[in-house]
Amino acid sequence: METNGNRNDAKWDAFEKMMEDKVVFTVPIDESVKAGVVTSLKGVRAFIPASQLSTSYVEDTSEWIGKEIDVVIITADREKQRLVLSGREAAKIKRSQEKKARIEALAVGTVIEGKVETIKPYGAFVDLGNGISGLVHISQMSTKRIATPEEVCKEGDVVKVKVTKVKDGKVSLSMKALEEAPAPTEDDIPELSQVVSHEKATTSLGDLLKNIKLD
Repeated sequence: METNGNRNDAKWDAFEKMMEDKVVFTVPIDESVKAGVVTSLKGVRAFIPASQLSTSYVEDTSEWIGKEIDVVIITADREKQRLVLSGREAAKIKRSQEKKARIEALAVGTVIEGKVETIKPYGAFVDLGNGISGLVHISQMSTKRIATPEEVCKEGDVVKVKVTKVKDGKVSLSMKALEEAPAPTEDDIPELSQVVSHEKATTSLGDLLKNIKLD
């Protein structure tokens, strides 16, 4: 038979697991107290400090009575039977999840305009909008050899980039991929004598093969 003590332990086991997994759930605000508000979770009284109600400053906690908010557990003290929740952290987690979803929705090969927000020695970070930015590595900034990213762009420039990789919440971009292939230079065009020599060698080899009889 399950005792009250066992049921209580099971609740706190669940609370600790929820805190560890940063599970977001919704609770109603029951009352306003000094420095915060009170709700309950599985029959256990839970406290939400005023500083943890929202990502913005809360002056009057009584205005929150009767509202429902998304929260996560930030303290689950079994010995002191103290349960503290946070709407602020829940909002941050939801924003992070939404950003991750937007990043994962970016298809490799997509061409998009963005604004250069930061220049680093190794490349440029481009703001793509919706809180997403990506890196154009210096090796992907131009088909020409460059020493610094500033040779191609500066902060505030609007540039067109191509999404080349999306992994672990990071977006890799390329400006180089959108440039036209450079026209061949004189050094790239073989001399006529080289072509003729190659053709003679090929013909000569063919003639030799003709004279070889296979059993």
